[in-house]
Amino acid sequence: MPHFDIKQTRKGRGATYNPSNRFAPTHSETEDDGWWQEEMPTRLATVVSEERARSALAWNDSPDLAFDRSLNPYRGCEHGCIYCYARPSHAYWDMSPGIDFETRLIARSGLVDRLREEFCKRSYVCRPIAFSGNTDCYQPLEAERGTSREILGFLLECRHPVSIITKSALILRDLDLLGELARRRLVRVSISLTSLDTELKRSLEPRAASPAARLRTVQRLHEAGIPVGVMVAPVIPGLTDHELDRLLAAARDAGAQWAGWTLLRLPREVAPLFEDWLEAHYPERARKVMSLVRQSRGGADYDSRFGKRMRGEGVFAELIAQRFDKICRRLGLNDPATSESRQLDVTAFRPPRAQGDLFE
Repeated sequence: MPHFDIKQTRKGRGATYNPSNRFAPTHSETEDDGWWQEEMPTRLATVVSEERARSALAWNDSPDLAFDRSLNPYRGCEHGCIYCYARPSHAYWDMSPGIDFETRLIARSGLVDRLREEFCKRSYVCRPIAFSGNTDCYQPLEAERGTSREILGFLLECRHPVSIITKSALILRDLDLLGELARRRLVRVSISLTSLDTELKRSLEPRAASPAARLRTVQRLHEAGIPVGVMVAPVIPGLTDHELDRLLAAARDAGAQWAGWTLLRLPREVAPLFEDWLEAHYPERARKVMSLVRQSRGGADYDSRFGKRMRGEGVFAELIAQRFDKICRRLGLNDPATSESRQLDVTAFRPPRAQGDLFE
């Protein structure tokens, strides 16, 4: 598999190159020696490999997150969002966080079996599962695999609550399961919105649903009685922050009940990937955007400290936070009076009976 370390834009892909895997013992670079070279392909196919899951849930104790467990049916994501904070995780699978992250995917199998094992443990305590944390559970591969639907069916069977975040309209395929989960107060959905600018979206999130499709998804979920909100994630200083008013108003009009936000995060390899994307697509704004990012991250590309990594700090970050809160109050989003109705039920959980129980 070629490493594509020559930087160039490719149709339908976010990253312009493959940075070296930070765990590799050696790194190679392509040099032009003046001789003829075969042209690099401008279109790249998606390659999927299989992984038999040894566990289902990923656990965290981060004070920045509203959940302590998540489930990822895939590794990598074909949506190809250039800003994705999960890109560096692809290095753990001996692949690059760049083009590899969006073209070399891993489909995990056996997740329901692993969930069954975990739910049957006497020590298991039911709390909402975040679906997903490191990928999009409704990325294009899900249309073929159906893993997310299988998991939702199992969670319904066990009456286990789940919180879903996606930027895909494919979630509407599962309205039947989501509707039943919602009637039992076992699901809430957040649709990720970054921009209403279709042209910007095409390079920023090349294989994700359009802004209009995401708003229609919010509307359909709302009409089906499924609790739905939006995550404005990420807010990109100097590129998308000016859209907050229109974006939140459009989400509210579509039926969103709540809204959250995060500031652009550029951990590890994401920073050079994003900066190269800026130079390729918005060279006139690149210096301003990166300057505002660094102003909000203590002068660096990223600050991983708890309490800072999601929202940043400094004058610009505080301004975004104030604007966001004021807009939400004006639009009636995040109404404390309705927050209790959005809480998921953890009391109805019933562990699947272990095979040994049949003989008791």
